[in-house]
Amino acid sequence: MACSSSTSLPLHICHGNKLTMIINRSHAVLHSIAISFLIYYRAFFLFHQPTPIIIPWLLLFTSELLLSFIWFLGRAYIWRPVYRTVFPERLPNDDKLPAIDVFICTTGPDKEPTIGVMNTLLSAMALDYPPDKLHVYLSDDGGYAITLHAMRESWSFARWWLPFCRRFGIKTRCPEAYFSRTENHDSDSKNPDNFIVEREKIKEQYVLFKERVRRAGEESKFKDKGVYTASDHPSCIEIRKLVCIDSCGCNLLHLNVMLTQWGLPKWFIHHLKL
Repeated sequence: MACSSSTSLPLHICHGNKLTMIINRSHAVLHSIAISFLIYYRAFFLFHQPTPIIIPWLLLFTSELLLSFIWFLGRAYIWRPVYRTVFPERLPNDDKLPAIDVFICTTGPDKEPTIGVMNTLLSAMALDYPPDKLHVYLSDDGGYAITLHAMRESWSFARWWLPFCRRFGIKTRCPEAYFSRTENHDSDSKNPDNFIVEREKIKEQYVLFKERVRRAGEESKFKDKGVYTASDHPSCIEIRKLVCIDSCGCNLLHLNVMLTQWGLPKWFIHHLKL
């Protein structure tokens, strides 16, 4: 991670987009004038209409007021558009950075593919941040056994993936996105001598990792049947410290926590607390 000796300089600068601001505000003023005339027209002629059409007129007037109010609330998002310029090179030294927690929530393999969730987990573990200050939490509300098994498999694959990312300066830290790219991967490498060999080795490990998760998913459908369900399962907390060795011989320590909330049947009345 980039370091800087100066800590007084800002890490980012906010700029206002004046042209877009003028266009948005001019449009808001013209639209407000049109809405004002429309409201005046509806309110003034409401009681001058024959009795049979008062109710449709009133319903139309109410819907226009509601839509105008919704439009008015949306003006806050485009009233002052800005863009930011960031300076990663001004970040402080690694020992001065605060510890961060990354929370990943999932519900189950039926709604979210397990491989996709594990890719998110591996991406979070591979963040360019001091490993001893990075804590990753995976919360599975359904309490599926396949999620826990896949997380253990991802820990095994991370021993290959994390050192590879740090050694060659890989920018795309999601394995699925990285290996599915079509452009030249050598642009990410700082040491292209044995990059191709290492990359193919990691790719083979990733293919094996996905195959193990896929097979476990097919088996768990029968293994969990009649034992636990998504709405009736005990709580589970599993904590692991992943230690990897980079090219410099330094430990890449990561704290990973698997959380599963206590699930009770729908007929059981209880108070949920987080």
